[in-house]
Amino acid sequence: MEHQEAYRAAGGGKHRANKPTEARVMNRRLLVAAAVLFAASVANSESKAQSGPFAVLAGSWSGGGTVTLDDGSTERIRCRAKYAPAGPAMEMSLTCASDAYKFNLSANVRAEGNAITGSWTEASRNISGVISGRGGGANFEVVAQTAGFNASIGLHTSGSKQTVTMRADSQFRGANISMSR
Repeated sequence: MEHQEAYRAAGGGKHRANKPTEARVMNRRLLVAAAVLFAASVANSESKAQSGPFAVLAGSWSGGGTVTLDDGSTERIRCRAKYAPAGPAMEMSLTCASDAYKFNLSANVRAEGNAITGSWTEASRNISGVISGRGGGANFEVVAQTAGFNASIGLHTSGSKQTVTMRADSQFRGANISMSR
């Protein structure tokens, strides 16, 4: 008992293990600093992974609009798009359908400066071709081509809203689509 009283007196009435030492405080600060540095490096690497000319498009979008058919009639359509950018390249898909009309467009594109090039397929009509155009950031203007078919495609994004316009010289006349995330 005498030993415990002397021990408590030396520690100011408290057990030393409960008293924060300078070394513990320093270790705690280093641990917090390491955690902050790790979190910052992860956040920075994620933002780098999403950088590039197509980064603003990344993710899934949905919405609707109208399609104008060969005979001039229009139909309301519902659409889903997925964009998977990876640096200067991107894989994308756009599926739209109405009661009587459907298209399923997929593409792989690459940007070199403002120039966009790539390939596309439309699964429901079993056609494919090349894409070329210009763009960057939130605005792209491209032309999808194959034998006997040309379509101009505009893609404009602002925050969580996106518009897609298509004008074609055959198959269908065009589409106007508005989507959001």
